[in-house]
Amino acid sequence: MKHVKSDHSTSGSKLLEADVDVIQNKNLVEERRDQLLDAAQDLFMEKGFASTTIRDICGRSGVNQASIYDYVLNKHDILRRLLNRIWFRISPRLEDLLIDEARKSLREILKTYYGSCWKEKRNGTILAYRSVHHLNEEDKKQLQNHERAMINALSLYLRSQCNLDKMDQRVEVIANFIIFANAFGPMRDWLHREIESDLVLDTIVDGILAMVDQLPVTKI
Repeated sequence: MKHVKSDHSTSGSKLLEADVDVIQNKNLVEERRDQLLDAAQDLFMEKGFASTTIRDICGRSGVNQASIYDYVLNKHDILRRLLNRIWFRISPRLEDLLIDEARKSLREILKTYYGSCWKEKRNGTILAYRSVHHLNEEDKKQLQNHERAMINALSLYLRSQCNLDKMDQRVEVIANFIIFANAFGPMRDWLHREIESDLVLDTIVDGILAMVDQLPVTKI
């Protein structure tokens, strides 16, 4: 008998995934889920979430349609798992860079963060923007909380490094822009693919540092 329940144990760090407790062989479950997610990612990027069917995903993944619900609850569960895998779980986390690499300059931190995200999270960023309207309100709230956490961490870092008063809201504006700019590489590369990726990265980082330079910088 199938046992399906909501997984709330890690709701603070990812979108909620259905706990489909059917097959005891965990290695087999992970293998089949990876097959499904790999196929779904390609199909969602090619056809869009709404136009992709469970039959499409099974056909592309090789997982029998009769057994797919032994591994996932439905198409929305696949989307949540996919966003978790390619958006929430890939390093480096910006918050960790700000803490672990506190001795590095803001330029180095941003280049490390953008350089990794633009390469590793490219499809995750595009997929998130294309599919966000298909998510329920709880999922959207979780995505917002994820970005708020990054903005808060950045704001604290900039405020500390620049010795700014806690009421100076320019810090939040710049922090918000830094997070927004993370989508620039993946979302706009169809217009600047002929430009060297390092030049794009350096130009964006230089623009952000110019904004920071308008603040009373003392350490950056």
